[in-house]
Amino acid sequence: MKLIILDRDGVINFDSDQFIKSPEEWKPIPGSLEAIARLCQADYRVVVATNQSGVGRGLFEMATLNAIHDKMHKAVVLAGGRIDAIFFCPHEAEADCHCRKPKSGMLDEIAARYNVSLQGVPAVGDSLRDLQPAARLGAQPILVLTGKGMKTQAAGGLPEGTHIYADLAAVVADLV
Repeated sequence: MKLIILDRDGVINFDSDQFIKSPEEWKPIPGSLEAIARLCQADYRVVVATNQSGVGRGLFEMATLNAIHDKMHKAVVLAGGRIDAIFFCPHEAEADCHCRKPKSGMLDEIAARYNVSLQGVPAVGDSLRDLQPAARLGAQPILVLTGKGMKTQAAGGLPEGTHIYADLAAVVADLV
């Protein structure tokens, strides 16, 4: 089974320092939906792993997060693709939970759900906290320069072996 793990905000859709708090604020990055469709056509299972502390902060309810994800699912399907699963952490950073990236809980759960090793699995993110758990678990960390990616690259300290691409479409063009 071919698997790819994608962060959401800044990779699939535009990010916001004020959080994506409604379906109306969720807007795909040009080319990202088509990239996911290409992954599906190449028999990848596409899984999203995303921190969503806005829930824990009370900025939006779980029903709103579900509506945002429903919009994302529908947009991907209209482009000819699918997202197999979405794993998310609703906790604030202060909660110190195991599922919030940069900890590896979400990725551990993905490995368990699909009964696979994450060794070499592409894990695409726009921030250091997306890449760190991937690198620790042997996945291939991939930084995209959309979202916070340019700031992340400029700050340095990327895990060894991190691949860098302009956006998700460029990642997929290289993978498939």
